[in-house]
Amino acid sequence: MSLSWEQLLDEVGQRYRRRQPLLREIEAVIGRRVVSYFISLRDAVAMVDDGDSDVLEEALRGMDLSSGLTLLINAPGGDGLAAERIVRICRSYSRGDFEVIVPRMAKSAATMICFGANCIWMSETSELGPVDPQVGWMEQDRMVRMSARELILSYETLLRQAEACQGNVEPYIQQLARYDARLIETYRTAEALSESIAVGLLRCAMMRDVPEAEVRERIRPFLEVEQTRSHARAIYHDRAASCGLQVRLIQTRSPLWERIWELYLRSSYVVDHGEHAKLVETAERSFRFAPKGHGPVLVSEPD
Repeated sequence: MSLSWEQLLDEVGQRYRRRQPLLREIEAVIGRRVVSYFISLRDAVAMVDDGDSDVLEEALRGMDLSSGLTLLINAPGGDGLAAERIVRICRSYSRGDFEVIVPRMAKSAATMICFGANCIWMSETSELGPVDPQVGWMEQDRMVRMSARELILSYETLLRQAEACQGNVEPYIQQLARYDARLIETYRTAEALSESIAVGLLRCAMMRDVPEAEVRERIRPFLEVEQTRSHARAIYHDRAASCGLQVRLIQTRSPLWERIWELYLRSSYVVDHGEHAKLVETAERSFRFAPKGHGPVLVSEPD
């Protein structure tokens, strides 16, 4: 069959109709309803936020989820409270039959969403990540993002050194002047909140019967930057499983993974190269939207 102009435009623009059959095929293989949730990993503004939960809820409204819900998620970090709300929505609409698939990476707040599922489907190359909060920090008149834990530790170290100093304390005072003690307390609160959300989400399902203190101990690699050495460092399926997460491995040569990977390539191309930084799609509808002040708010495309 010769290539038509319409087919060419579909491929160049990666229209919804190119992803729709893949969603249906994945559903047929796993026997569950699937919602894909993609956020650009290249757009510095795009992240998990509370507005995403409204779009996801709209996508779930009217869906028959009696067979269960699987969220196919590829996203960076963002708001932990938004992640908590997204999990509540997914578990509520699916009546607790909620799973996730990670085609490439679900980092930080997206990892938190995975914590709230009954199990996490991953391949050998899929990535989760630490959930320690990152905060803005002024460095040479520009904003950089740093680990809240590292800022707290550096502040506390300087305080101890200043207190123990037997000579000239002025160098320590000069360095401490760069910190705002009120912000340090805010960072401590953010760190405690992140840990509380992570532990709470895991106790929704995967670690329902595990005491809170034990859950916290199991997931230290996700909570403490000292464990991974970097917020960006990947946590693969084997380490996630060793922490007590319910991980199911998908073989990268399997027909299911072939479909998942094609959906990942097509969806990530849309959010990374188009005007819409986020996608929420089902086999019936597509929602394409962007962060606030960053392009069109929402476009819904029916079947």
